[in-house]
Amino acid sequence: MQHRWIYWMKLYDSRFQAKCLATRMLEDWWIYGYDSPEEVEVFRSKNGRFGVRYTWGKK
Repeated sequence: MQHRWIYWMKLYDSRFQAKCLATRMLEDWWIYGYDSPEEVEVFRSKNGRFGVRYTWGKK
């Protein structure tokens, strides 16, 4: 099955900023009562900024 990516609404100037968000999504969302995404990825946009995209697994 092909992944259907969900894109975070904000782009960041550095890969570090985007990676911090991606790590929090994977490791800290349970603190706020949310399930963590199955897969999280940092990508580079056409304009050179960095973003985060993720997928949800079937439960």
